[in-house]
Amino acid sequence: MVTISASSLAAVERAFEENFRSRAELGASVSIWQHGREVLSLASGFTNRERSQAWTQETLVPVWSATKGPAALATVYAWMEARLSPETPISDAWLEFVGGGKADITFSQLMSHTAGLYGLTERVPIFDFDGVIRALEHQQPLHEPGSQQGYHARTFGFLLDEIVRRLSGLESLGEFFHEVFGAPMDLDFWIGLPQRKWGCVATLYPGKFSLEPRDPQFQKALTTPGSATALAFATPVGLHAVADMNQPETWQRGYPAMGGVGSASGLAKLYAMLADGGRWQGEQVVSETILKLLETGISESADDLVLRLPCAFSHGMMKDPIDPETGSKFRQLFGPSRRAYGHAGAGGSLAFADPENGISFAYVMNQMELGILPGRKALSLVEALYSDVSG
Repeated sequence: MVTISASSLAAVERAFEENFRSRAELGASVSIWQHGREVLSLASGFTNRERSQAWTQETLVPVWSATKGPAALATVYAWMEARLSPETPISDAWLEFVGGGKADITFSQLMSHTAGLYGLTERVPIFDFDGVIRALEHQQPLHEPGSQQGYHARTFGFLLDEIVRRLSGLESLGEFFHEVFGAPMDLDFWIGLPQRKWGCVATLYPGKFSLEPRDPQFQKALTTPGSATALAFATPVGLHAVADMNQPETWQRGYPAMGGVGSASGLAKLYAMLADGGRWQGEQVVSETILKLLETGISESADDLVLRLPCAFSHGMMKDPIDPETGSKFRQLFGPSRRAYGHAGAGGSLAFADPENGISFAYVMNQMELGILPGRKALSLVEALYSDVSG
């Protein structure tokens, strides 16, 4: 167990300031917790390019796939509350899922992005929830379930949403998340943003074009018609432009794969509960069994079919992949601990729990970077956090 030192927090603050000086940061927040207490909260910059509104600790912003972490937590919670096993077929909770030869796909396979449902061969708009669900029910797996890993970039949210609806009887995964976690913990993070919060949302801006992309294999695959990458990011159809994520209708719909809106403190508080043994204010919110499912990696690939780089997943959470030759992490999105987990979002947003040290971290911003994983703006903060820890 390590304790975050004052020098580490000072290093985070310097890195945060450096993002604004040299890395084109516009508006951003970072929140760090340890043992259920927020030890650092920084907010600076502006919510728009006109610089007409200051960015504060209460500023909300869309976080793209960083939504998948809270959505996965909600789904695992609902699944375990229904007393279902991780190896139980999805069709036990969602009968129509058996279509297309999917009767034996398990919850673990789906949650670890190995179900082969990363794209749809039927063209259906993302705005048509019922249509997407019917298409998923009919869809044949794109590879033998469990045999390969392919990141379910957009379909993941619809799959999780339908499971939670069926298990809970509520209208959406977002409603379930708010009822179980959002409201009791007073989280300023939403999967389905209420209208009263619309005025708090910063404007997102796309990353600037680079002649030397950080992820050349991914970028090439994304622009190759018929590739797994192109299919995963193109289906269901719609909401492809960054401008689409600045629309209140998008915030309100609450897409669990990419539509979450929140503050850094809101995200970090949720992960703080997970990092502190599932406890919040003296109450056991999440069981040890659920924590183990979130923490324990079950799928790891040196070349994810969709992301085209080394990736690892537990039940819905990203893990830092391990180099089998050295036993070390390929990268440290989530810090040095091998127990850490969380999720990144397009453009650079990042949130994680480090249960080994009781630490949680969240960084959100409105000036996106190019690249499928967070770049220097986020990574410099994580590196600073762990730069001088004392046992």
